Amino acid sequence: MSTDTLIADRIEIADLFTRLARLLDEERWEDADTVFADDVAVHSPRGGELRGIDKVVGFMRQGEVEGQHTQHTTTDLLVDVNGDQAVASANSLVYYYRDGRAPHFTGGLRQYCTAVRTPTGWRFREVRIAPAWTREN
Repeated sequence: MSTDTLIADRIEIADLFTRLARLLDEERWEDADTVFADDVAVHSPRGGELRGIDKVVGFMRQGEVEGQHTQHTTTDLLVDVNGDQAVASANSLVYYYRDGRAPHFTGGLRQYCTAVRTPTGWRFREVRIAPAWTREN
């Protein structure tokens, strides 16, 4: 694999984390296929194991709280590309707030992901979410 291809792949996979954060913050569930593979598996303490993009989207819709918003920030991204598959991990801070008010809840978590190259670009095939800490403000 050429260095240019490897760099492009790493950038596209990093963008997946950003697109996921924006999808969650903006509740754009119809865009889930721009982030997840159809056969995605998501593992989290709140949702357990969810298999398939429809189950994941359904769970995200259930998490909506009237008047509450989130802001996800992602940092410390590590990506290891191996052909058409990659493993990636990142830290994330999530702020829960209401319009014009400071966050009332904040959490830190780690995301461990497997991404695959699809005909439409890189997508997450597996996501494991591990909470690290929470704070009620």
